[in-house]
Amino acid sequence: MLLWAGLGNPAPGMRRPRHNIGYMAIEAIARRHGFTPWRKRFKGEVAEGEIAGRRVLALKPLTYMNASGDSVQAAAAFFKVGASEITALHDELDLAPGRVRVKKGGGAAGHNGLRSMDRMLGTPDYWRVRLGIGHPGSKERVTGHVLGDFAKVDQDWLGALLDAVADAAPLLADGQPEAFMTRVALLVGS
Repeated sequence: MLLWAGLGNPAPGMRRPRHNIGYMAIEAIARRHGFTPWRKRFKGEVAEGEIAGRRVLALKPLTYMNASGDSVQAAAAFFKVGASEITALHDELDLAPGRVRVKKGGGAAGHNGLRSMDRMLGTPDYWRVRLGIGHPGSKERVTGHVLGDFAKVDQDWLGALLDAVADAAPLLADGQPEAFMTRVALLVGS
């Protein structure tokens, strides 16, 4: 089983900010691949499905970003999923809007959701799908940028990115991160 966690904040008024692009991506994947309806479990919402012949548990932690690891760890422990089968989909300031990078392990780079996962899983050696939201240009504007909603001008690239991630998900499930990134870039046109 693969455990894919889309990171975000669950408050109703916080569903559309840049920080929730992980939620948006996992929801797009679940929709595209006909996953079960979302239900509450493991301090989050889960949906199950199959992609590229692999069983995938999609998870949206309801613990808020800073405690995402609580939910991910509970699901991983229940299903006995190791770090190499866990993927976090999350916002990334250091990537241009609409860009995607996949990597295994590494530091949290100031991302509180990843920091929480590292702490709760006891390792940073899980996969990360880094979804570019761009940097606002100065450190003082980062919090407002991350917690702010996507602008109208962002809607075209955002929709294209979420569709591309959902379309290319079989490559990710099949353990082909480079092919996944290439496919997403081709579909987005970047």
